[in-house]
Amino acid sequence: MSSIVIAAFYKFVELPDYQERQRPLRDFCLSQEVKGSILLAAEGINGTIAGSRSGIDAVLAYLRQEAAFASLTHKESLADFMPFSRMKVRLKKEIVNLGRPDITPNKRVGQYIPADEWNALISSPDVILVDTRNDFEVEIGTFKGAVNPHVAAFNQFPDFVEQNLDPNQHKKVAMFCTGGIRCEKATAYMLEQGFEEVYHLKDGILKYLEAVPPEESLWEGNCFVFDDRVTVDHHLQPAPVELCPMCKTAVQPHHRTSTKYEFGVSCPNCADDLTLDQIERAREKQRQLALSQERDA
Repeated sequence: MSSIVIAAFYKFVELPDYQERQRPLRDFCLSQEVKGSILLAAEGINGTIAGSRSGIDAVLAYLRQEAAFASLTHKESLADFMPFSRMKVRLKKEIVNLGRPDITPNKRVGQYIPADEWNALISSPDVILVDTRNDFEVEIGTFKGAVNPHVAAFNQFPDFVEQNLDPNQHKKVAMFCTGGIRCEKATAYMLEQGFEEVYHLKDGILKYLEAVPPEESLWEGNCFVFDDRVTVDHHLQPAPVELCPMCKTAVQPHHRTSTKYEFGVSCPNCADDLTLDQIERAREKQRQLALSQERDA
């Protein structure tokens, strides 16, 4: 039975004292033997943590005892192993990097659509469905018919909108992301640009996979997560996947047919950016691993 609880949460709320919160929060997480990553910024908090049932409950209770986080919600999944190696609490300009700290969901945000109503919305022919995640995430899995913005980072999303979407033409836009946080910023940005009907999947893909039975699902593939599980399937269980050791993106079947793919060395996403020294060091590491496996065989 899985013994590690993984909790993901975020909240946009004004935190003028966010810098002073860093050390006490990190120390408390460590005292509960909880590991993971939490971001703090003037606009709020964003985190994914893992630990025992009692440890996770203690950290969430610690956060919710403060007025700023009293209504904090979270999503949970289980794992057989600890998906993080340490506990990090970092200070940022934004808790999700759109490159626009002035855009805040605290002022205006799109319409939330719960998981059980999502299929009906995105099946409507007058709705354009946009995946707000990075290109490598979309390759692993996405909703049927979704537009891939082909961005390498979320701060490129405004450029995609400017070049591909028109508020006079695209009257209804639905967006989604892993846990919901990127869509908070994305919908706020879209509304600022003059789009009138903007929707987003409440609590993101992870909530959809949890709430919607596979036989009714419009999701195709697996979902990338930012921890050592790498990807999860429709049952939120870790799905086996190979990570490129250089750029840390998931290696897809079509990547392996590329001349730029070399197991344990590179993939098409990063091969052109690697130096000869990096390539040779990666190859040497693979040679040493192979020798070690031969000795242990």
